[in-house]
Amino acid sequence: MRLNPIDGILYLSMKMAKAFDRRDTDLKYFGPDKVKSILVVSSTAIGDTLLSTPAIKAVRERYPDAKIIAHLNRSNMELFENNPHIDGIIPYYGGYKRFFKTIRDFRKHKFDLALIFHGNEPQATPMAYLSGANFIVKLPNTSEYNFLLSNQGAIIENNGPVHGIEQRLKIAALVGCDSKDKRMVLPIENKDEEAVSDFLKNQGVGDDNILIGFQVGASTVSRVWFADRFIELGRKLVSAYPDLKIIITGSPGEKDYCDEIARGIGGGIIVTAGKLSLKQAPALMKQLKVLVTGDTGVMHIAVAAGTSVVALYAVADYRITGPYYDTEKHQVIQKWKTCDPCISKKCEYQKCMENISVDEVFNAVTDIMGRKGAKV
Repeated sequence: MRLNPIDGILYLSMKMAKAFDRRDTDLKYFGPDKVKSILVVSSTAIGDTLLSTPAIKAVRERYPDAKIIAHLNRSNMELFENNPHIDGIIPYYGGYKRFFKTIRDFRKHKFDLALIFHGNEPQATPMAYLSGANFIVKLPNTSEYNFLLSNQGAIIENNGPVHGIEQRLKIAALVGCDSKDKRMVLPIENKDEEAVSDFLKNQGVGDDNILIGFQVGASTVSRVWFADRFIELGRKLVSAYPDLKIIITGSPGEKDYCDEIARGIGGGIIVTAGKLSLKQAPALMKQLKVLVTGDTGVMHIAVAAGTSVVALYAVADYRITGPYYDTEKHQVIQKWKTCDPCISKKCEYQKCMENISVDEVFNAVTDIMGRKGAKV
């Protein structure tokens, strides 16, 4: 049942447009040699877009001379402005905001091909179609807008846990991109490294300090560990490692929450919320020995930066969104859903996260760090 009448109007409009479309848009008519302009869509959260970067790299390697324009979420696209495999970004504003303006911007590029790696429906597929692209590819191809896709023939679902990186590489493979490189692409600029280094020095961080990060927030309550457990973990780590400094990361809107946890741990805790930009987050992650985090965009930034993570999972499944390479560097603590049915993003109390104890997170951190020099 459609609650938004615009959704219904859009659906009927797309049905009518497709009925009169006489182009040969099935993949069997696809000719790689004719591709000069490509739209890649990954317009959701930070982590989702980072998971798309190996596939975008694969597209660039297969189509080195094509113009590649990315459709990314306005709130996080600054992270990807220096991605070497894209030639420009058209922002996604959310829902139907600037819907027609975005389509007009799409049409200026005369796309031959649109690849939807991860996008919000019901906007993503219709917008790709209205861009004028002859061929549109998406997996899984099970949505109500399947009829607009060039790979609408055989219905392909994700059977079992398929990692997001693999899912996106499968999309790229449908148009001839054969890549085995699973690594996310997130270049770090010198100016950001310098800014982070200066910030840490001003906060009293010296060369002998060990830096551990706590990402205490998440996009949904169901992915957040508890403040009192971060506080207890922080106290145990500070007691065990005399040279340790804890960096608490978060968005500007999470500053008060981060400050609360910092006060609970005690003196010498550094809160970066509202003090460093999103663009500087990769440089900060690179400075850490380990990051303790739920299933968050910051976790993916840390993995991309080469930093070890202790990843806390319950509602989410690490096999789909967890660290996918350099796995020997990371520790994943996976618990499973305790409520049936699970309401996931609508959860107001993360009961399943209660199953993750302070001791097992502490042990995971010390396993990564090594116990040398620790007063355990």
